[in-house]
Parts: sequence; C-alpha cells; structure tokens
Amino acid sequence: MSEEKEPREREEEPAVQPPTAGEPVVEPGPAAEPEAAAAASAGPEGADGGAAGAVASRVPVPVPLPSDGRTRLKAALWPPRVSRGQLVVALLLFALGLALAIQVRSTNDHSELRGARQEDLVRILDELDGKQQRLQSEKTQLEQSLAQLENSSNQAKEAQEQTRKKAAELGVLAGTEKATGPGIVLTIDDPQGQVKADMLLDTLQELRAAGAEAIQINDVRVVAGTYFTDNSSGGGVRIDGKDVLQPFRFTVVGNPQDLTPALNIPGGVVRSLENHQARATIVQQQKVLVDALAAPKPLQYGKPAAK
Repeated sequence: MSEEKEPREREEEPAVQPPTAGEPVVEPGPAAEPEAAAAASAGPEGADGGAAGAVASRVPVPVPLPSDGRTRLKAALWPPRVSRGQLVVALLLFALGLALAIQVRSTNDHSELRGARQEDLVRILDELDGKQQRLQSEKTQLEQSLAQLENSSNQAKEAQEQTRKKAAELGVLAGTEKATGPGIVLTIDDPQGQVKADMLLDTLQELRAAGAEAIQINDVRVVAGTYFTDNSSGGGVRIDGKDVLQPFRFTVVGNPQDLTPALNIPGGVVRSLENHQARATIVQQQKVLVDALAAPKPLQYGKPAAK
C-alpha cells in the first residue's frame, strides 16, 4: 500500500518547466512567504471564503525599503512629522523674530540725521550749542533775579524793577522798543534782481536760529508775524506790506561770533545768494542800533488765559 501512495504523490506535484530562452528566471522571494503562510494557515476552509481566510487577508505585507540612501532620507523627512511641542516652539520663535524686525525698522526710521550732509550736521551742531548757551544765560539771569528778590529788604520795589526790565525785554521782542548791542550788518546787493522773498525768509530764519534777538531789514522791524511777498509790479520784495528794494540791509543784534559762521557755512545763505548772482557782505560791530518800530496789532481772538 505504501508503495502505491508514493507514486501518486509524486504525480500530483506540479512539474517545474525550465525557462525558455529570453524569459527571466523568477525565484520565490520573502514577499511570497507571508502569502504562502497565510494560505497554509487558512486550511481547507480558505477556499470557501471563511473567517480564517478574512483574517489571513488582513495580515500586513511588509513593504521593501528603498536601497538608495537619498530616497530613504527623503522618505524619512517628508511628509514631516511635527509634534505639538515643536509647533509651539516654532510659533514663539516666529513671534520673537517679528518683534526684533519691527524694533530695528522703527529705530532706522527715527534716525533722521543718518543721511544728512556734513555741512548740515555742522550747522545743526552750531545751532544746538548756541541755544544751549542762550538757555544757560537765561537761567543764570533768572537765578540772579530770584536771589535779589529773596535778599532785598524792599521786595516790593525790587519786584517792580524786575517787572520793568522784563517789560522792556518783551518790548524788544515784540518790536515796540528800540534795541542796541553787539551784532552784525548784512548787506545783500542784487543787481540782477534774482533775490526773491523766499531767499530773504531763509536768511531771516538762519539768523533767528543763530540767536538773533532783534532784526531790522532796511526800515522794517522784523517781529513774530512778519511776512514776505514778491512784488510783481515794480520788482523787489514786500515785507509786512511795505515795498523794500535792494540793496537789502539786515541790522541784527546778537552775538557776532554765532551769527557770522551761521551765514557762511557751506551751502548756507551766503553760498545760495552767490549762486543767484547776488553779493552778501557781513560786517561785525560792537554796537548796532535797531530803531525801526512795529505798530502793535490788537488781538482779535486771543486773550490771556485765566490761571
């Protein structure tokens, strides 16, 4: 009996056909082993689609890894696997960088002197030094006045004297009082008629910035409300509605050591006038007289504020 079964089992085994010429030889690999194991575990019920066959079909089949190192690195990096903690840290770093960028941008925007020319920086520095000296001098005078009021036996009389002096100083600023003291005389000759109202206004602003305390142009007293217009009919310039013809003569009370350099700086008033075929002459004097007076105008809207 055993001899008859052995030939039958040998006959049931499929014959392996040798590969023909040109066909690749396919060898069973590791991927086929799970399928064979699943089919063997299914038993005779696997052909009928039973439960054992369904369980075997859900067994994961391992995917072979790529042999290329670059491909494996790409597969490990993408798609990214970001945890919640990494996301929070990234958001915090982004907020910190944005705050630093805004702060640097605002610092650069407020730096107005970064692109200024050298002559402009020199002029600004001179003006600041002049203002500091004038403020220091005013502070010293106020301290002296306070000390005199505190030490005077007759404080009422001393207060009246201080009030009178202060009124005279305010009269000089308002143009209702004559002014004298050291200063300069600036004469502008304009034979070509190229000097306009805006040039005279620039000259006035430069003198005020340099510490001029009283200014007179020809016979017109310059005050806070002085304005300049071009005289289109007869040439020249109109100052406060009055015709002023060249040569324009600025009589200025102030420190000559501050006023003269302010006008002669590179690119300043004197250079601008020379570019328009005008000639500016500056004479320093120990005593100049500003005797033109301005008529005070009554206030229409403004009133002293009650304390």
